[in-house]
Amino acid sequence: MSEPNYAGNIIVSLANLPEFLRKPILQKRLSEFFSMSKEDKMEIINNALQAGPTIRFDKFSTLFKTWLEALCNLSEEQRRVMFSVYIIEITSHPEKIIAFNLDGIFEVYLSLTEEQKNKISNAIGEIVNSLDSDSRKRLYLIIPERAKKEIRI
Repeated sequence: MSEPNYAGNIIVSLANLPEFLRKPILQKRLSEFFSMSKEDKMEIINNALQAGPTIRFDKFSTLFKTWLEALCNLSEEQRRVMFSVYIIEITSHPEKIIAFNLDGIFEVYLSLTEEQKNKISNAIGEIVNSLDSDSRKRLYLIIPERAKKEIRI
């Protein structure tokens, strides 16, 4: 029997909140993430990848943008940690990302300021460049071409 997806339930709830509530709650959850064990981080990311496609895209895109903006306010190291955990999970289980609207997610990324986009793309670029060739190939197969060009990977 599988355990309840508490992180997924939180994500769905956050997506439905107005920004003045969503943003501080998301920032608090992000700060808690970095104090978790590696196993707990992986579980949270796995739950997020399960919950994401179940959220209507208009709500998901708002939540995703808030999440990216919050990540931009964190340290470079924290961004690398966050994206590393996601990328490791996605390269290990690429099927988890297939259900997402990747073009829509990319449009959310494009709506960020140039400074924010640079912070995100630099963190992702470093991680992708450090991957072994098999993991990099798996990742390249699922990332839309225009995203690869924009993020410079």
